[in-house]
This record gives sequence, structure tokens and C-alpha cells, in this order.
Amino acid sequence: MSQPTSVMPPRHLTTPEAARFLSLSTRTLEKHRTYGTGPTYRKIGGRVIYTLVDLEAWTARGARTSTSEITADEVRPAKRHAAISPAYAKSDGGR
Repeated sequence: MSQPTSVMPPRHLTTPEAARFLSLSTRTLEKHRTYGTGPTYRKIGGRVIYTLVDLEAWTARGARTSTSEITADEVRPAKRHAAISPAYAKSDGGR
């Protein structure tokens, strides 16, 4: 008897697996998580896991068609960033 075809739930990746998927070091992905600049993750007990959908969405934020393209979305480096005030973000950047 064959089993019905069902949709598999999203695969969850550990930090090392997610880092390999993104071609990053494990430490870089950990820094992104610490600074809040990385992909969405889930905490199950003490384990950190990532879904493929979240990893792909994070990388899509960095998609560009030209080096001169200006866009609001970006993938920021894995370091602390100063908070951008809402008024500054809506203006022309203080220019």
C-alpha cells in the first residue's frame, strides 16, 4: 500500500548547517544572531534552528541588479549598528 503524498514540513537547520547553506562561517552566523542583523531563527528549548524559507528570505534582501541600485533593504554586516531614528530614515539621509 503506497502512502499518500503529503507536504513535508519545512526543514529546520542547525547553526552549522545554516552557515554552510549561506556559505558563511558558523561564528559569523552567530554574530549576526547576536547583533540582530541575521536571518530569523527559532529557539526550541536551548537549540537554535533556522528554516530554509527564512534563510532564503534573508538572502533575498541583498538581491541587486546593479551596483548603483539604491534600495531600502539590505543585508547588514555582522556587527553592531547604531539605531536609525524613524525621522532620519524617512528623510533624505540628512543631506
